[in-house]
Amino acid sequence: MRTRLFLTAIGVALSVAASSAQTDLDAFMSRVLERRDDNWKKLQQYILEERETLQITGPGGTPIYGSRREYAWFPRDGRFIKSPLSADGVTIGDVERRKAEQAWLTREERREAIKVQSSTAAPGVFSEAGVREALEPGFVSAAYFLRFKFDPGQYALAGRETLEGRAVLRIEYYPTKLFSEGRGRPNREVRKRDEQVQAKMNKVALVTLWIDPTEHQILKYEFENVGLDFLPGRSLVRIDGLNASMEMGQPFDGVWLPRSIRIGFDMMLAIGELDGRYAADFRDYKLADVDSRVR
Repeated sequence: MRTRLFLTAIGVALSVAASSAQTDLDAFMSRVLERRDDNWKKLQQYILEERETLQITGPGGTPIYGSRREYAWFPRDGRFIKSPLSADGVTIGDVERRKAEQAWLTREERREAIKVQSSTAAPGVFSEAGVREALEPGFVSAAYFLRFKFDPGQYALAGRETLEGRAVLRIEYYPTKLFSEGRGRPNREVRKRDEQVQAKMNKVALVTLWIDPTEHQILKYEFENVGLDFLPGRSLVRIDGLNASMEMGQPFDGVWLPRSIRIGFDMMLAIGELDGRYAADFRDYKLADVDSRVR
């Protein structure tokens, strides 16, 4: 009897300790995500350049497609503009560049309208966070695809490491909300199918974060999502693996912004296996009031 009571007491103590540790970790991650959002608010103060590459190879490593493009990002009239500079080494002329900028703005306005509509879809409900997300610059949506909401109880401390000379915490995130955003479908059956796919994608996803605990700053993200055999259209295309990573840099003291993104995927078509690699590098950050001109 005493042994049973002792074991019960030990179990309760361990449960309380685990709950306390999880609460502390949740509070820590809440501050980390607040710090992350503050970084994005600073983004529109800067001009930057982006180099984007895409390579797709087929069976046996045979090259199928490749491209290299360069862009400039800068604020204009309260909007963050993506302006093409060159494509595969060929400089984009002024006329073509202006057309591309306008096409970009048109797409962004359409995207924002959809998000605002989605965020205010429920009668009588106004989502300030949803509207704010819709109005964020396109660079954030394009580069920060790993964005996720605070998800208490879904984080685990995986270890302590050193990254770029900094002592960091390696945190694993097991999401429930990573694939839960977006515009609702009007058709009930389609909406139900989408929700099922989102839930399954959350179940197999894992996000690993390397965080400077002193600054509550994420230095690196890694995203893994394998086993996607539940996705529709498997008879036409099969995605066998998807991975992505983002590294943050500190172009100015106390300012952390994206430095690079890497995405890799493997898919199977009728012609065989395709291997894709996408990369985006962000550099040459300058304050927007610096006398800079788009080339």
